[in-house]
Amino acid sequence: MKKNIFITGAASGIGKATSLLFAKMGWYVGMFDLDESKLAALHKEIGEENGCFKFIDVTNVESVNEAVSHFSEKTDTKMDVLFNCAGILKMDNHEKIALQFQKKIIDVNVNGILNCIDASFDKLKNTDNSKIINMSSASAVYGAPELAVYSSSKFAIRGLTEALNIEFEKYGIWVCDIMAPYVQTPMITSAENKATSVEKLGVGVTPEQVAKIILKATKKKKVHWLISTKLKFMVVGNKLGNSFINRKVMKFLAH
Repeated sequence: MKKNIFITGAASGIGKATSLLFAKMGWYVGMFDLDESKLAALHKEIGEENGCFKFIDVTNVESVNEAVSHFSEKTDTKMDVLFNCAGILKMDNHEKIALQFQKKIIDVNVNGILNCIDASFDKLKNTDNSKIINMSSASAVYGAPELAVYSSSKFAIRGLTEALNIEFEKYGIWVCDIMAPYVQTPMITSAENKATSVEKLGVGVTPEQVAKIILKATKKKKVHWLISTKLKFMVVGNKLGNSFINRKVMKFLAH
């Protein structure tokens, strides 16, 4: 039987690139997103026998449960990988972002992942060597100006990943995250307002590069997958207690 992967945010960007790569590698791909028309086109592209799709609103428990049930009907109630990719952001000075949208970022980026883990837990537990892969960010290393709430949401996911990696090990579920800098996705490239750090750092990582790291993460046991040499230096800096240096770096990137 084919290995399978459940992907949120599959209609574009990293989620779409991951869907295409995993289908190419012979996996059964479950594609879930708010945009059903894009999912239908993607389903046709990968071959209808190679996956399934359904609308999902990760902030809605009922919607998540329906999506997981739809997927598990196709996979004999098994789930090899849950890839929590769906996420949103808004770049601007904190006081310029409406509180309602700030709360929405938390709802999608944090509560959405909690909803998906809860709905998928039994399927993951009943599948040998299953994995939960959470899409995190470089902004989970040190708080990112003009991305304050988004950065906070990714800190939360980093903490959740580390804790559940230990807790779920007894069930045979490995939990890890992907920490990437700015990626060439519509969420960044088409943003109405871009953080100063986007201009200074550039957007040099492609969704396809991230997808390849996600594939690696299904084969090896590592908690944090870092995409970027600069990011690795910042993580090391934090470990060595050099948060002062990282603060200076982030301040430079914001001005």
